[in-house]
Amino acid sequence: MMSRLRQYFIAGLLTWLPFVVTAWVLLWLVGMFDGMFAAVLQKVEHLHEPLAPLAELLRRIPGLGLMVIAMLLLLTGMVATNFIGQWWLRQWDKVVARIPVVRSIYSGVKQVSETLLSDSGSKAFSRALLIQYPRPGLWTLAFLTGAPSGEVAEHLAGDFISVYVPTTPNPTSGFLLLVPRRDVIELHMSVDEALKYIISMGVVTPQEAAALAGAQPALPHA
Repeated sequence: MMSRLRQYFIAGLLTWLPFVVTAWVLLWLVGMFDGMFAAVLQKVEHLHEPLAPLAELLRRIPGLGLMVIAMLLLLTGMVATNFIGQWWLRQWDKVVARIPVVRSIYSGVKQVSETLLSDSGSKAFSRALLIQYPRPGLWTLAFLTGAPSGEVAEHLAGDFISVYVPTTPNPTSGFLLLVPRRDVIELHMSVDEALKYIISMGVVTPQEAAALAGAQPALPHA
């Protein structure tokens, strides 16, 4: 009896947990953006008193901050993709490049975001790999990011690839490794399946490949 009740409890927990976590994340995002928007409205109230009733009314609309910021991002994207907007962005980059500490943070975030959000960057993590790390005999999942080039490639003898080894359960942090191609095992599982395996700390096992004919092509050469 107790084992059956425990089974029902776990089944109910697994049913509700995804919904609760998803709702919590969405509510957190809406609350964060609404808080930012409310701070802007508060500044407007201090600068122009007659707008205080309107600001108070807007503050009571749930989700308005999220919609306003989404529209702001769309408008910014429209401006940034035309000739004049790109010219202003280049001038801004030149100004930031002259600030010692800020330029390091700004340039790093800019390069990573452009790589991940661009069309070419969306394909950078298209392969799930298996490599030995942190020492021979221990294996971990990794993702293909490309191949070494420039000065780095000149100091490497042989055929190497660049791989990203994510940490668990947070795959947004990890390590960049340059690994010989011969030491890499390409997996048939998708990137989504590999991420689920990493985030769940090995609890959620990826499904096996349906057939060898549907396998991904070989790793690209440099």
